[in-house]
Amino acid sequence: MAIMMKTLVMKFGGASLVDCGCFSSIAEIILQRLEEFSQIAVVVSAMGDTTNQLIELAKKVHPDPPRREYDMLLTVGERVSISLLAMALALKNHEACSFTGSQSGIITCARHADARIIDVRPHRLLPYLKSGKIIIVAGFQGVSQEGGITTLGRGGGDISAVALGVALGAEKVEFYKDVPGVYSNDPKSDPKAQLFDQLTYDAALKIVENGAKVLHPRSIMLAKNNRLPLHVRSFMSTKDDIAKGTYIFDQSLTKPSQPQFEAITNHA
Repeated sequence: MAIMMKTLVMKFGGASLVDCGCFSSIAEIILQRLEEFSQIAVVVSAMGDTTNQLIELAKKVHPDPPRREYDMLLTVGERVSISLLAMALALKNHEACSFTGSQSGIITCARHADARIIDVRPHRLLPYLKSGKIIIVAGFQGVSQEGGITTLGRGGGDISAVALGVALGAEKVEFYKDVPGVYSNDPKSDPKAQLFDQLTYDAALKIVENGAKVLHPRSIMLAKNNRLPLHVRSFMSTKDDIAKGTYIFDQSLTKPSQPQFEAITNHA
């Protein structure tokens, strides 16, 4: 039986969405988590190489496309993913509703292609969560205060997931990757790489800043500023492996009284 009002944010990247058949597998993972969490928000990336394909398409038309139109184009990939995942859950008899970044209330600065999240206002999402529906949010995108569609930069879906977790008061954010967790080195090239059971935010940040691409560094900083626990695990793991992976948290830190999002920097 689900524990009432516990909220979980789950993030699935492009590696878990290589083809349409993957949506059914992801839906099963989500439904399994309903055994523990009564409110689930899912953030998804574009399928496989879709974003790269869209970038190539843009540059065939314009070698240096206008940033506004570039963002408008790139957000298409995530919108495909959110709708297909909602359909996959519907086929398994659980209602889900998909939302773009702007519909989810992810407010950013006006800088295109590398926007910073300045607030999250998830008012449209809350009634769906409270009624037991799974919400599916397009990662990597938001809307400026002026109403323009923006993107957060490559890998920005991780940032979206943490920001949403902060706004919803989630217990944690789970990241589903093609590796079992965070390693000391790339396990695909170094068979001796160490898998960490847990890390502090600072230790995890140091690993990704040294080249590991398992999480976006801005997502870790955002989690640290709000003391939101992160859990990195494999989308190929079984139900029995739910506690495995790498937990990122720091019990020595005090949670802020108000949510803290990203500071706006001056660089272009």
